[in-house]
Amino acid sequence: MAIVKAMLVRKYVPQDIQAYFSRPTRSINHARISEIRDEAKHRAIKPATDDELDAFLAAWPNIDPGTGLHLQGDELLVKAREAMIAAVHTFNSAGLHFRAELFIVTCVIAWTYLLHAYYKREGVDYRHKRGGQVEKTPSGADKYWELGQCLAHGDCPLEKGVIVNLNFLTEIRHEIEHRSTNRIDDALSAKLQACCINFNDAIKTLFGKEFALEKRLPIALQFVTFDGAQRASLIGADLPPNLATAMDNFHGGLTEEELNDPKFRYRVAFVPKVSGKPSKADLAVEFVKPGSPEAEAVERVLLKETERPKHLPSEIVARVQAAGYPEFSMYDHTQLARQLDARNPGKGYGVKVAKAWYWYESWFEKVIEKLAEGWSRP
Repeated sequence: MAIVKAMLVRKYVPQDIQAYFSRPTRSINHARISEIRDEAKHRAIKPATDDELDAFLAAWPNIDPGTGLHLQGDELLVKAREAMIAAVHTFNSAGLHFRAELFIVTCVIAWTYLLHAYYKREGVDYRHKRGGQVEKTPSGADKYWELGQCLAHGDCPLEKGVIVNLNFLTEIRHEIEHRSTNRIDDALSAKLQACCINFNDAIKTLFGKEFALEKRLPIALQFVTFDGAQRASLIGADLPPNLATAMDNFHGGLTEEELNDPKFRYRVAFVPKVSGKPSKADLAVEFVKPGSPEAEAVERVLLKETERPKHLPSEIVARVQAAGYPEFSMYDHTQLARQLDARNPGKGYGVKVAKAWYWYESWFEKVIEKLAEGWSRP
């Protein structure tokens, strides 16, 4: 208002003043300028100084040319978009060894800014309070909600599957903080892909289609093919025990519907694109969604992400017996597991979900291996 009053003092006409302040996320009605000029409103506000007005004019338009967002007035939304763009570019960068970790940390920032922008627009006070007082940082700034608090608020506009996806990534972020990890990119790829799509959908739904990221983020190209050994390595990624346990515990708390929700994890199959006409043979791959008619017609899937199957002890014993060792009993299974310290999470043979222990496929293979070597009960 002070700037508008200063411009009126300098004899700017209302139409020109309106042009300086209108943008996609904020339009100024000509009548509001007339109210300021006639002192019908905001009478107590003094005009800006000449220096303040000159600084405003020198910085104008101060907008992102691609979206029309003001770099100060729309700062939260600008930061949200740029953080997600940075997350995707980082993940797609060649030569990086910790891409998933970097993506997760940056995308959490992006989602936090996006929800802050939404709550600010809706008039929700998203500052931490204690005893009715706003909490402060050591430097005296207001403390704002972290992503978890934004998601837990009753006015959170996101769908359940989106919230589950973000809670999962936040849990993984806690596990990787200040710790060295093996590469986890491929084990998390479906969740990371869902996170990107969810963000793009959310920003379009909450703020407008003009702020979508499709024009800024091209599809990343893969420069590799996968043979059987590579595929097995990707699907059964050698995860650190703490990450494997965290993922399994999180998955164990979800319903089948939640697990299969594409907003939690987005899975596609890559299949070779074959065309009988050379003019139509330039498309390298096509994306086939699971369960679609196209997917049913696909005879060979090159790479498909799956959760590691888990088996009860009785299922392991039954499979071992069916594999040619009919004398192998539950007692034998227990003795072998004790000998090999197989329930040690560091071994990677299984996981405890709630109060039950489940075995991975690698344990079944280990049992078969030991029996083939002539193992017998002590």
